[in-house]
Amino acid sequence: MSVSEDRTAQPSVQPAGTAAGIADPAPLGLAAFALTTFLLSATNANWTNAATGSAWLGYAFAYGGLCQLLAGMWEFRNRNVFGATAFSTYGGFWIGIGLWALLVAPHASGGSAISHDLGWILLAFAIFNTYMLILSAQANMAVFLVFLTLEITEIVLFIGNFAVNNTIIHIGGYIGILTALVAWYTSAAGVANGVGGRVKLPMGKAPLA
Repeated sequence: MSVSEDRTAQPSVQPAGTAAGIADPAPLGLAAFALTTFLLSATNANWTNAATGSAWLGYAFAYGGLCQLLAGMWEFRNRNVFGATAFSTYGGFWIGIGLWALLVAPHASGGSAISHDLGWILLAFAIFNTYMLILSAQANMAVFLVFLTLEITEIVLFIGNFAVNNTIIHIGGYIGILTALVAWYTSAAGVANGVGGRVKLPMGKAPLA
């Protein structure tokens, strides 16, 4: 989930001489992450009572999963190890959570078992996200804020799921919506800056630059 406003500012990013003709895949990966996160977070925040509550599921495979995974593969082509690792991992997260929802959750023995499953999944990704958050502080402020809000989201949600506490999960949903908005902004900034026109969106100085 990195945006190449300044590739040299990113941790372990591509060296000089990047392959010509490869567009920055980060805005796509960020948009895919943002939309799917928004849909699931809206459910967690209890906004979707009049809907099925599963609007996020198809997009977990097609957009947050597949498109983000493709963005990660293109980041490998760009020799951007940070973006490749982040996008590929969270693409796998969305595909995995989709498969869990379809194949495992319907056969769970009860609601607490489902919550505890989600708690373990979110705890595992929070561990991954912790070192990515630290390394994102060398990129730019927008990218850092994506990982910071995501870190808080995952921590609140795994606590809520382990405690089987809907109030905490709802709070996590609201923080997840904020995470999606930050990721959408960072995606929009990457697109705007990539177009090279008059519209430029600031991404801020890296906290550890």
